[in-house]
Amino acid sequence: MEYTLLGRTGATVSRIGYGGAAAGLKNYLHAFDPQNPDDRRGILESVEAALDEGINYFDTAPGYGSGQSEELLGEALAGVTEAGGHPLFVSTKAGYHSRSELRASVEASLKRLRRKHLDLLQIHGDTIRPEQVDDILREGGMADEMNRLKEEGLVRHIGFTSEDNNEAVYRFIRSGRFDTAQLCYNFIFQHPYEPSRSFGTLLEAERAGLGILTMRTPTSGTFQRWIQMVNPANTFDYTPALIQFVLSNPLVDVALMGMRDAEIVRQNAAICRDAAGRISLDELHRRYV
Repeated sequence: MEYTLLGRTGATVSRIGYGGAAAGLKNYLHAFDPQNPDDRRGILESVEAALDEGINYFDTAPGYGSGQSEELLGEALAGVTEAGGHPLFVSTKAGYHSRSELRASVEASLKRLRRKHLDLLQIHGDTIRPEQVDDILREGGMADEMNRLKEEGLVRHIGFTSEDNNEAVYRFIRSGRFDTAQLCYNFIFQHPYEPSRSFGTLLEAERAGLGILTMRTPTSGTFQRWIQMVNPANTFDYTPALIQFVLSNPLVDVALMGMRDAEIVRQNAAICRDAAGRISLDELHRRYV
């Protein structure tokens, strides 16, 4: 397994992370029910395979199936402290909450995950509105409470997630309040990184010293559906290339992937080990010869 430092946190993390959305959301991308015994068994086996492959970064959220993802990961990771010779790094999230609601959310997550502390607590955002940013960053707001939980030792690091590349994301990055940023970045959604003009939230997060996590690594099936639409007879598996595209970006610390099947975990770990499969993004974006 390939490892890197997660920004200024100092934590050593695997470059691919186990994404917990697929472990809790019913019928997300494929037929799946977290309450089905066979499907649950598949998740437990996939987590075991991830640990065997040296994956030490695990991402989840209470919003993934009303806590079911956290419960499954808590069961699978019970008593586990390391993978690949590095400490386990467990990350979860909390929605846009008041101070009291945030503490209750964290305490519930710790109980479901069967852990005494969270390695990373993130604000769970898809689109974060300007007025929400004002409220989160104000004195006594959510960011202050996250730091208070950090001071108490319930949380080691704090961050945020967003599907956007908007001003709210830039404000969070520039606030200096967070340790990590989790952003949507892949071959289809390249908006956080424009190397030819040197702008985007990935570049801004790197300049700020944040650990950078990316979601939807194989495009959540979008690229594959497009290929099926324009070339129905296509039989080529683009998944390794899509994963390598994200891993080729030197700013990406951890590329998250949902992996419900142990064999998929092993395949993705093999892709991560295949450094020869990486590409030059500068060369990819070159327009003139």
